[in-house]
Amino acid sequence: MASPSSVHQVRVRYGETDQMGVVHHASFILYLEEARTHFMEERGESYADLERSGIGLPVRSLSISYRSAARFGETLDITTSVAQLKRASVTFGYEIRDSIDKRLIAEAEVELACAQLAKEGMRVCALPQTLLQVLQAP
Repeated sequence: MASPSSVHQVRVRYGETDQMGVVHHASFILYLEEARTHFMEERGESYADLERSGIGLPVRSLSISYRSAARFGETLDITTSVAQLKRASVTFGYEIRDSIDKRLIAEAEVELACAQLAKEGMRVCALPQTLLQVLQAP
């Protein structure tokens, strides 16, 4: 994975699993969001502050490749990194592993567009310089 990166731990809760105790595929989207938020906060930029400043990062595309089942009670390590920066978007790469045996659970990419938030709606814009610095910080 590309640098910079961040590791965030998530403990699988019962409500995130199916009848067999396996994490439901949709739960991984929430894990990715939580890890991405953690990545930003580690660098001093909260999503709430970013949105208060008038900038939003809506999801443009998402891809997850499932490699192994995660189960209720397991702790997962989610490594998040900036995979690609473009003028008006950022793509985060993720690797999800079991915290104990390091088994690869899933790999993912999420592309976020940069948008100005307004009452009339969102309009794509270039990533602000301050946000670029946050995304490139070690």
